[in-house]
Amino acid sequence: MSNKDIASILTTIADLLQIKGESRFKVLAYRKAAESLLGLGRDVRAVHAEGGLEGIPGVGKAIADKIAELIDTGELAYFERLTAEVPASLASLLPVPDFGPKKVKLVWEALGVVDLAGLEAAATAGKLRTLQGMGERSEAKVLEGIAALSRRSDRALLGDAMPAALELLELLLQAGGVERAELAGSLRRRRETVGDIDILVATGDSGPVMQAFVSMSRVGRIIGHGPTKSSVEFVDGTRAQLWAHPPERFGTALQYATGSKEHNVRLRERSLKAGLSLSEHALAREDGTEILCATEEEVYAALDLPYIRPELREDRGEVQAAAEGRLPIGIEATDIRSQLHNHSTWSDGKASIREMADAAIARGLSVLAITDHTNSLGIVQGVDSASVRLQREEIDAVRAEVGDRLIILHGAEVEIKADGTLDFDDETLAWLDIVVASMHIGLRHSREQVTQRMLQTVRNPHVDIIGHPTGRLLGRREGADLDMDAVLAAAVESGVALEINANPMRLDLNDIYARRAVEFGIPISINTDAHAPEHFDFIEYGVGQARRAWVQPEDVINTWPSDRLLAWLTARG
Repeated sequence: MSNKDIASILTTIADLLQIKGESRFKVLAYRKAAESLLGLGRDVRAVHAEGGLEGIPGVGKAIADKIAELIDTGELAYFERLTAEVPASLASLLPVPDFGPKKVKLVWEALGVVDLAGLEAAATAGKLRTLQGMGERSEAKVLEGIAALSRRSDRALLGDAMPAALELLELLLQAGGVERAELAGSLRRRRETVGDIDILVATGDSGPVMQAFVSMSRVGRIIGHGPTKSSVEFVDGTRAQLWAHPPERFGTALQYATGSKEHNVRLRERSLKAGLSLSEHALAREDGTEILCATEEEVYAALDLPYIRPELREDRGEVQAAAEGRLPIGIEATDIRSQLHNHSTWSDGKASIREMADAAIARGLSVLAITDHTNSLGIVQGVDSASVRLQREEIDAVRAEVGDRLIILHGAEVEIKADGTLDFDDETLAWLDIVVASMHIGLRHSREQVTQRMLQTVRNPHVDIIGHPTGRLLGRREGADLDMDAVLAAAVESGVALEINANPMRLDLNDIYARRAVEFGIPISINTDAHAPEHFDFIEYGVGQARRAWVQPEDVINTWPSDRLLAWLTARG
């Protein structure tokens, strides 16, 4: 059993205990142990052999004994007793939005529902509305939630895959004979979710690096192992492939492994028109001779094209734009001078205003906006129109302490309420230096209703930025069903900025709508939505999303000099 297998069983135990109504602390103990196994970085079987299971964070003696039993026998008597009492398939109902453990227990006991298919059938037949605390609206939401689940992918978030991949790159670069190592595939193109981790190395002797790859302690299973390609599954379930190529052929190999299928087809069409045949190994002439390319730049140059950045290689007009000299100037993280959507301990942030300011200064920022949640967002303790004025006193004190090293703006992330109004009155909104307006609640409202809420906010002259416009959480919650054509048209009229939220769980706006926004001349704001100092590092994900959207530095208000940014805010009132 791998770490992932055991973690899955522990998670299911936690789910079933929660459905039973067991102690919250008991449920959390199993969840914590499962998380620790997935993040262990070593095969738990090796840890067990060393007698170190209780040294794993969150694993006490009782759970350690259960892990040992699973490793030694492949079975767990406790799990079998529990699933005899509560069907294991009930755990599949918990991911349905707004369908918690109490409702799962209710439909199980009252209707005999034990899985998603049974829940969908009961809802379709109108049986859920007969249960206490549920009605037609609840029934409709269940069906919507099941449909949303069917659209989810098992692909990893970019923010989860990238750190692991970069660490893997460093390890491979230390292997003997490796001249170069690069990420490839959707990870290098910075797609919001990725499948496997793909890595290419340039080496004249692949043996040492291939052996180092399959021998890593985190490898749970070797899928394939050869001189030019090896595939493994890590203990957390992530899969990775390593390809080795001679240095003189590395450019064509990396280009082939990075571009989307459609982008590569477009390049092959161009190469054929030039009398060449493009493969991962080389560019071949009609007489059979080869053009070897050690770099991707050489590949594109051989096709009479400038270098096309990885994030653009999706066949969205980039090859034609390159041929016509119209490729965008790619925005870099170093272009970002301001962070305009951030939280402190005044709401759900983990650091004080001074700590956030120090972190911003350390990262070379010129402007920091403190935009804590407002109080109608019930899941956090936010500021109201009275406490936000008390917050100004602390902000003024920090301003005095940091001096001219940082401009601190006092703002708020104001909740767009279910009726389309904002948490603060116009007087308070006008008094703030900057206003970010966001939706966290009512995302499942009808398309017409949720769009009207957003349009009302976009047209409010005191709102400067629309934060994470759709409200999506990748892999967990779909965004609101907004009529984006209407929203973009209103944003053009009002001049409001639309945010690319750099948190890798959001990346909202997505690349498609961000590109359309820029084409309409709508200002873009790339923000980390930082709730702790380390979250400022999310900026790389936001910038990657912006590059995918063909966003240029001038399009982004965070790149503007501070005097231009302040003048823009002043002009907005």
